[in-house]
Amino acid sequence: MKILVTGGAGYIGSHVVKELGRRGDEILVYDNLSNGHDWAVLYGRLVKGDLSDNGFLEEVIKEFSPDAIMHFAASIQVEESVREPLKYYRNNIMNTINLLEVMVKDGIRNFIYSSTASVYGIPEKVPVSEDTPLNPINPYGFSKVAIERILNDLSKAADFNYVSVRYFNVAGADPEGRIGQAYREATHLMTRALKTAKGEFNKLQIFGTDYPTPDGTCIRDYIHVDDLAVAHLLTLDYLLKTGKSRSFNCGYGHGYSVREVVEAVKKITCKDFKTEEVGRRPGDPPVLIADSSRLKNELNWSPKHADLDYIIMTAWEWEKKLD
Repeated sequence: MKILVTGGAGYIGSHVVKELGRRGDEILVYDNLSNGHDWAVLYGRLVKGDLSDNGFLEEVIKEFSPDAIMHFAASIQVEESVREPLKYYRNNIMNTINLLEVMVKDGIRNFIYSSTASVYGIPEKVPVSEDTPLNPINPYGFSKVAIERILNDLSKAADFNYVSVRYFNVAGADPEGRIGQAYREATHLMTRALKTAKGEFNKLQIFGTDYPTPDGTCIRDYIHVDDLAVAHLLTLDYLLKTGKSRSFNCGYGHGYSVREVVEAVKKITCKDFKTEEVGRRPGDPPVLIADSSRLKNELNWSPKHADLDYIIMTAWEWEKKLD
Protein backbone atom coordinates (compact mmCIF):
# COMPACT_ATOMS: atom_id res chain seq x y z
CA MET A 1 0.00 0.00 0.00
CA LYS A 2 1.00 3.61 -0.54
CA ILE A 3 0.64 5.63 2.65
CA LEU A 4 1.26 9.35 3.10
CA VAL A 5 2.10 10.29 6.69
CA THR A 6 1.86 13.92 7.76
CA GLY A 7 4.03 14.67 10.77
CA GLY A 8 5.85 11.41 10.15
CA ALA A 9 9.17 12.84 11.34
CA GLY A 10 7.73 13.53 14.79
CA TYR A 11 7.61 11.30 17.86
CA ILE A 12 4.46 9.26 17.27
CA GLY A 13 4.45 9.58 13.48
CA SER A 14 7.99 8.23 13.17
CA HIS A 15 7.11 5.12 15.18
CA VAL A 16 4.10 4.51 12.92
CA VAL A 17 6.36 4.94 9.88
CA LYS A 18 8.70 2.37 11.42
CA GLU A 19 5.87 -0.19 11.64
CA LEU A 20 4.63 0.61 8.13
CA GLY A 21 8.16 0.20 6.77
CA ARG A 22 8.66 -3.10 8.55
CA ARG A 23 5.72 -4.63 6.74
CA GLY A 24 6.73 -3.24 3.36
CA ASP A 25 4.33 -0.38 2.69
CA GLU A 26 5.43 2.44 0.37
CA ILE A 27 5.68 5.56 2.52
CA LEU A 28 5.88 9.28 1.89
CA VAL A 29 6.40 11.50 4.93
CA TYR A 30 5.22 15.11 4.72
CA ASP A 31 6.60 17.21 7.58
CA ASN A 32 7.69 20.82 8.10
CA LEU A 33 10.26 19.64 10.68
CA SER A 34 9.12 22.24 13.23
CA ASN A 35 9.02 19.48 15.85
CA GLY A 36 10.22 16.52 13.79
CA HIS A 37 13.66 15.39 12.67
CA ASP A 38 14.81 14.00 9.34
CA TRP A 39 16.86 11.29 11.10
CA ALA A 40 13.66 9.94 12.68
CA VAL A 41 12.28 8.81 9.30
CA LEU A 42 13.54 5.23 9.17
CA TYR A 43 11.58 4.19 6.06
CA GLY A 44 10.19 5.84 2.96
CA ARG A 45 10.84 9.29 1.57
CA LEU A 46 10.67 12.61 3.41
CA VAL A 47 9.27 15.75 1.78
CA LYS A 48 9.65 18.97 3.76
CA GLY A 49 6.46 20.96 3.49
CA ASP A 50 3.82 22.78 5.48
CA LEU A 51 0.11 21.98 5.48
CA SER A 52 -0.65 25.66 5.03
CA ASP A 53 0.97 25.51 1.57
CA ASN A 54 -2.03 24.22 -0.35
CA GLY A 55 -0.39 24.34 -3.75
CA PHE A 56 2.67 22.32 -2.77
CA LEU A 57 0.58 19.95 -0.67
CA GLU A 58 -1.68 19.17 -3.59
CA GLU A 59 1.30 18.71 -5.89
CA VAL A 60 2.86 16.17 -3.50
CA ILE A 61 -0.37 14.25 -2.94
CA LYS A 62 -1.26 14.15 -6.61
CA GLU A 63 2.20 12.86 -7.56
CA PHE A 64 2.30 10.19 -4.84
CA SER A 65 -1.39 9.17 -5.14
CA PRO A 66 -1.65 7.43 -1.76
CA ASP A 67 -4.18 4.77 -0.80
CA ALA A 68 -4.58 6.50 2.56
CA ILE A 69 -3.29 9.44 4.57
CA MET A 70 -2.34 9.19 8.24
CA HIS A 71 -2.39 12.60 9.90
CA PHE A 72 -0.08 13.29 12.86
CA ALA A 73 0.94 16.89 12.15
CA ALA A 74 -0.41 19.00 15.04
CA SER A 75 0.47 21.18 17.99
CA ILE A 76 -0.01 19.07 21.12
CA GLN A 77 0.87 20.88 24.34
CA VAL A 78 -2.17 21.43 26.57
CA GLU A 79 -0.69 24.25 28.64
CA GLU A 80 0.57 26.08 25.55
CA SER A 81 -2.85 25.78 23.94
CA VAL A 82 -4.35 27.67 26.89
CA ARG A 83 -1.79 30.45 26.44
CA GLU A 84 -1.82 30.50 22.64
CA PRO A 85 -5.22 29.24 21.45
CA LEU A 86 -5.01 30.82 18.00
CA LYS A 87 -1.85 28.86 17.24
CA TYR A 88 -3.76 25.64 17.95
CA TYR A 89 -6.84 26.60 15.99
CA ARG A 90 -4.70 27.63 13.02
CA ASN A 91 -2.44 24.58 12.97
CA ASN A 92 -4.78 21.86 14.19
CA ILE A 93 -8.00 23.02 12.53
CA MET A 94 -7.24 25.26 9.56
CA ASN A 95 -4.27 23.24 8.32
CA THR A 96 -6.18 19.97 8.67
CA ILE A 97 -9.03 21.46 6.65
CA ASN A 98 -6.46 22.35 3.98
CA LEU A 99 -5.39 18.71 3.91
CA LEU A 100 -8.96 17.42 3.76
CA GLU A 101 -9.83 19.78 0.89
CA VAL A 102 -6.91 18.48 -1.15
CA MET A 103 -7.87 14.89 -0.37
CA VAL A 104 -11.47 15.39 -1.50
CA LYS A 105 -10.34 17.22 -4.63
CA ASP A 106 -7.90 14.46 -5.57
CA GLY A 107 -10.20 11.57 -4.65
CA ILE A 108 -8.20 10.28 -1.65
CA ARG A 109 -10.90 8.72 0.52
CA ASN A 110 -9.14 7.01 3.46
CA PHE A 111 -7.95 9.02 6.46
CA ILE A 112 -6.46 8.00 9.83
CA TYR A 113 -6.71 10.83 12.33
CA SER A 114 -4.43 11.21 15.33
CA SER A 115 -6.79 12.32 18.10
CA THR A 116 -6.53 12.43 21.88
CA ALA A 117 -8.15 11.65 25.21
CA SER A 118 -8.34 15.42 25.73
CA VAL A 119 -11.56 15.37 23.69
CA TYR A 120 -13.34 13.96 26.76
CA GLY A 121 -12.42 16.80 29.11
CA ILE A 122 -13.31 15.74 32.67
CA PRO A 123 -15.36 12.55 32.11
CA GLU A 124 -18.01 11.56 34.63
CA LYS A 125 -17.11 7.88 34.31
CA VAL A 126 -13.66 6.27 34.22
CA PRO A 127 -12.43 4.24 32.33
CA VAL A 128 -13.58 6.33 29.36
CA SER A 129 -15.34 4.66 26.44
CA GLU A 130 -15.74 6.07 22.94
CA ASP A 131 -19.40 6.81 23.69
CA THR A 132 -18.46 9.32 26.40
CA PRO A 133 -19.63 12.83 25.47
CA LEU A 134 -16.90 15.00 23.93
CA ASN A 135 -16.47 17.94 26.28
CA PRO A 136 -12.92 19.35 26.07
CA ILE A 137 -11.64 21.80 28.69
CA ASN A 138 -8.70 23.27 26.78
CA PRO A 139 -8.07 24.62 23.26
CA TYR A 140 -5.97 21.60 22.31
CA GLY A 141 -8.83 19.23 23.07
CA PHE A 142 -11.32 21.52 21.38
CA SER A 143 -9.21 21.63 18.20
CA LYS A 144 -9.29 17.84 18.05
CA VAL A 145 -13.04 17.68 18.67
CA ALA A 146 -13.60 20.24 15.91
CA ILE A 147 -11.79 18.04 13.38
CA GLU A 148 -13.59 14.91 14.54
CA ARG A 149 -16.92 16.63 13.91
CA ILE A 150 -15.72 17.89 10.53
CA LEU A 151 -14.66 14.34 9.62
CA ASN A 152 -18.08 13.01 10.61
CA ASP A 153 -19.83 15.62 8.47
CA LEU A 154 -17.47 15.04 5.56
CA SER A 155 -17.99 11.27 5.64
CA LYS A 156 -21.73 11.85 5.22
CA ALA A 157 -21.34 14.40 2.42
CA ALA A 158 -18.63 12.79 0.29
CA ASP A 159 -17.01 9.49 -0.59
CA PHE A 160 -14.72 9.75 2.40
CA ASN A 161 -13.94 7.37 5.27
CA TYR A 162 -11.92 7.91 8.42
CA VAL A 163 -10.79 6.40 11.70
CA SER A 164 -10.11 8.61 14.68
CA VAL A 165 -7.60 7.14 17.14
CA ARG A 166 -8.01 8.73 20.57
CA TYR A 167 -4.97 7.91 22.60
CA PHE A 168 -3.96 8.66 26.10
CA ASN A 169 -0.45 9.45 27.47
CA VAL A 170 2.11 8.17 25.00
CA ALA A 171 5.61 7.44 26.30
CA GLY A 172 8.61 5.19 25.80
CA ALA A 173 10.91 4.77 22.82
CA ASP A 174 12.05 2.33 20.17
CA PRO A 175 13.66 -0.55 22.11
CA GLU A 176 16.44 -0.65 19.51
CA GLY A 177 17.30 2.94 20.41
CA ARG A 178 16.82 4.46 16.95
CA ILE A 179 13.98 6.91 17.65
CA GLY A 180 12.18 8.41 20.61
CA GLN A 181 10.96 11.70 22.04
CA ALA A 182 13.17 14.58 20.95
CA TYR A 183 10.99 17.65 21.38
CA ARG A 184 12.84 20.93 21.47
CA GLU A 185 10.91 21.80 24.62
CA ALA A 186 10.12 18.87 26.91
CA THR A 187 6.70 19.20 28.55
CA HIS A 188 5.60 15.59 29.14
CA LEU A 189 5.94 14.43 32.75
CA MET A 190 8.00 11.33 32.04
CA THR A 191 10.41 13.12 29.72
CA ARG A 192 10.91 15.99 32.15
CA ALA A 193 11.45 13.52 34.99
CA LEU A 194 14.10 11.67 32.98
CA LYS A 195 15.82 14.92 32.01
CA THR A 196 15.82 15.92 35.68
CA ALA A 197 17.40 12.56 36.51
CA LYS A 198 20.07 13.36 33.89
CA GLY A 199 20.73 16.72 35.51
CA GLU A 200 19.31 18.90 32.74
CA PHE A 201 16.88 20.43 35.25
CA ASN A 202 17.65 21.02 38.91
CA LYS A 203 14.15 19.99 39.99
CA LEU A 204 10.90 18.54 38.67
CA GLN A 205 7.72 20.50 39.24
CA ILE A 206 4.59 18.58 40.23
CA PHE A 207 1.58 20.56 39.05
CA GLY A 208 -1.29 20.20 41.50
CA THR A 209 -1.45 18.04 44.62
CA ASP A 210 -5.08 18.67 45.56
CA TYR A 211 -6.88 16.66 42.88
CA PRO A 212 -9.60 14.18 43.95
CA THR A 213 -7.23 11.21 43.59
CA PRO A 214 -5.64 8.91 46.23
CA ASP A 215 -2.40 10.92 46.44
CA GLY A 216 -3.73 14.26 45.20
CA THR A 217 -1.93 14.23 41.84
CA CYS A 218 -3.30 13.62 38.33
CA ILE A 219 -3.71 10.06 37.11
CA ARG A 220 -3.01 9.11 33.51
CA ASP A 221 -3.07 6.00 31.33
CA TYR A 222 0.46 5.64 29.94
CA ILE A 223 0.87 3.66 26.71
CA HIS A 224 4.09 2.62 25.00
CA VAL A 225 4.53 4.28 21.63
CA ASP A 226 5.14 0.96 19.85
CA ASP A 227 1.81 -0.45 21.04
CA LEU A 228 0.15 2.73 19.80
CA ALA A 229 1.89 2.43 16.43
CA VAL A 230 0.65 -1.13 15.98
CA ALA A 231 -2.87 0.04 16.83
CA HIS A 232 -2.65 2.61 14.04
CA LEU A 233 -1.79 -0.08 11.50
CA LEU A 234 -4.75 -2.15 12.67
CA THR A 235 -7.09 0.80 12.22
CA LEU A 236 -5.62 1.47 8.78
CA ASP A 237 -6.21 -2.12 7.68
CA TYR A 238 -9.73 -2.00 9.13
CA LEU A 239 -10.54 1.17 7.21
CA LEU A 240 -9.16 -0.09 3.91
CA LYS A 241 -11.03 -3.39 4.30
CA THR A 242 -14.41 -2.14 5.51
CA GLY A 243 -14.64 1.49 4.41
CA LYS A 244 -16.44 2.22 7.68
CA SER A 245 -15.71 5.33 9.73
CA ARG A 246 -15.05 4.65 13.40
CA SER A 247 -13.40 5.99 16.55
CA PHE A 248 -11.12 3.93 18.79
CA ASN A 249 -9.61 4.62 22.19
CA CYS A 250 -6.05 3.45 22.70
CA GLY A 251 -4.72 2.97 26.21
CA TYR A 252 -4.04 0.20 28.70
CA GLY A 253 -7.06 0.69 30.95
CA HIS A 254 -5.14 1.47 34.13
CA GLY A 255 -3.48 4.63 35.31
CA TYR A 256 -0.59 5.95 37.38
CA SER A 257 -0.45 9.15 39.38
CA VAL A 258 2.21 11.80 38.90
CA ARG A 259 3.82 10.75 42.18
CA GLU A 260 3.86 7.09 41.11
CA VAL A 261 5.54 7.96 37.81
CA VAL A 262 8.14 10.10 39.57
CA GLU A 263 8.98 7.31 42.02
CA ALA A 264 9.21 4.78 39.19
CA VAL A 265 11.58 7.07 37.27
CA LYS A 266 13.77 7.43 40.35
CA LYS A 267 13.87 3.64 40.72
CA ILE A 268 14.74 2.94 37.08
CA THR A 269 17.37 5.68 36.84
CA CYS A 270 18.76 5.23 40.34
CA LYS A 271 18.62 9.03 40.69
CA ASP A 272 16.91 10.67 43.66
CA PHE A 273 16.23 14.07 42.11
CA LYS A 274 14.48 17.01 43.72
CA THR A 275 10.77 17.72 43.16
CA GLU A 276 8.74 20.86 43.83
CA GLU A 277 5.00 20.93 44.41
CA VAL A 278 3.30 23.85 42.67
CA GLY A 279 -0.25 24.84 41.76
CA ARG A 280 -2.45 23.16 39.19
CA ARG A 281 -1.71 23.62 35.52
CA PRO A 282 -4.62 25.06 33.52
CA GLY A 283 -6.45 22.53 31.36
CA ASP A 284 -5.49 19.36 33.25
CA PRO A 285 -8.31 16.90 34.12
CA PRO A 286 -7.83 14.88 37.33
CA VAL A 287 -8.10 11.36 35.84
CA LEU A 288 -7.96 9.97 32.29
CA ILE A 289 -7.99 6.20 31.81
CA ALA A 290 -9.00 4.46 28.60
CA ASP A 291 -11.58 1.82 27.95
CA SER A 292 -9.99 0.24 24.87
CA SER A 293 -12.27 -2.77 24.65
CA ARG A 294 -13.53 -1.69 21.21
CA LEU A 295 -10.00 -1.72 19.80
CA LYS A 296 -9.23 -5.06 21.43
CA ASN A 297 -12.52 -6.78 20.54
CA GLU A 298 -13.06 -5.47 17.00
CA LEU A 299 -9.45 -5.25 15.76
CA ASN A 300 -7.76 -7.84 18.00
CA TRP A 301 -5.32 -5.29 19.39
CA SER A 302 -3.11 -7.01 21.96
CA PRO A 303 -0.60 -4.64 23.58
CA LYS A 304 2.82 -6.07 24.38
CA HIS A 305 4.33 -3.38 26.59
CA ALA A 306 1.72 -2.61 29.25
CA ASP A 307 4.32 -2.17 31.96
CA LEU A 308 5.32 1.20 33.42
CA ASP A 309 8.88 0.10 34.20
CA TYR A 310 9.40 -1.08 30.61
CA ILE A 311 8.05 2.19 29.24
CA ILE A 312 10.37 4.20 31.46
CA MET A 313 13.34 1.94 30.75
CA THR A 314 13.07 2.37 26.96
CA ALA A 315 12.59 6.12 27.37
CA TRP A 316 15.61 6.31 29.72
CA GLU A 317 17.89 4.41 27.34
CA TRP A 318 16.82 6.76 24.56
CA GLU A 319 17.22 9.85 26.72
CA LYS A 320 20.81 8.90 27.56
CA LYS A 321 21.61 8.73 23.85
CA LEU A 322 20.60 12.37 23.37
CA ASP A 323 23.72 13.67 25.18
